[in-house]
Amino acid sequence: MMRIALCNEVIAPMPFPRQCEYAAKLGYDGLEIAPYTLSDEPHRLGSAQLAAARAAAEDAGIAVTGLHWLLVKPAGLSISTRDETVRRKTVDVMRALIDQCVELGGRYLVHGSPHQRRVDPGDTRAAALARARESFAAVAAHAQRAGVVYCIEALSAEQTPLINTLAEAAQLVAEIGSPAVRSMLDCSAAGRMEKEPLPALIDRWLPQGVIAHVQVNDRNRQGPGQGEQRFAGVFAALRRHRYAGDVAVEPFDYVPDGPAAAARAIGYVRGIIEALE
Repeated sequence: MMRIALCNEVIAPMPFPRQCEYAAKLGYDGLEIAPYTLSDEPHRLGSAQLAAARAAAEDAGIAVTGLHWLLVKPAGLSISTRDETVRRKTVDVMRALIDQCVELGGRYLVHGSPHQRRVDPGDTRAAALARARESFAAVAAHAQRAGVVYCIEALSAEQTPLINTLAEAAQLVAEIGSPAVRSMLDCSAAGRMEKEPLPALIDRWLPQGVIAHVQVNDRNRQGPGQGEQRFAGVFAALRRHRYAGDVAVEPFDYVPDGPAAAARAIGYVRGIIEALE
């Protein structure tokens, strides 16, 4: 059964228990957590802190569906840098977040983190991409053992020069060759970078097992329904392929503010889902 989640940074000024209560009251099924909202050193969160966060969600009647924006903190991480020490630390953080995702009850991680996959000055895109692929491959077995899916997110070119289309992400997924490493559809990035409409992308990549998660947002970086993109076709395509994963609402530009953007988005999404039933 498809669940609708809210990316928690949208309402992050609220304490986490309040985020859970607010999201549940609006009608979300869960929260997709950006680890940096929980701690400046999220990879060091202990079991007691994670258990408290999971309990807060359960008490509110919602789930922690997964994690995203994985490498914002601690500062200085990179999957593509020539600095091997930094890359090793980054992979260690990725593995720690996989474990935390499991403790929180999540079932996927979305690896966007555009600033942490840039091309170093004087480096080549090909070399940086090869190192990024090695970093993803280094956590594949860990994710598989943990029973979660690690999603490589394609992001727009103005955010990062590495992995800008679903085709590029799918190539990495194929080269890594792990059932625990997949990709996902970020509608805002796809609206900026892809030549095909969003429903056609789902028709193309979901049956191939490439898309394991979906984030809904407009190409203008506001919430779904707050721009030119229409999402009825997206949900119709997901239903057509019997998608049973999660769909997360992830605006970046909160209009008029985070809580109101979250409320408007769930009303829009639930209206589409009800119309399709």
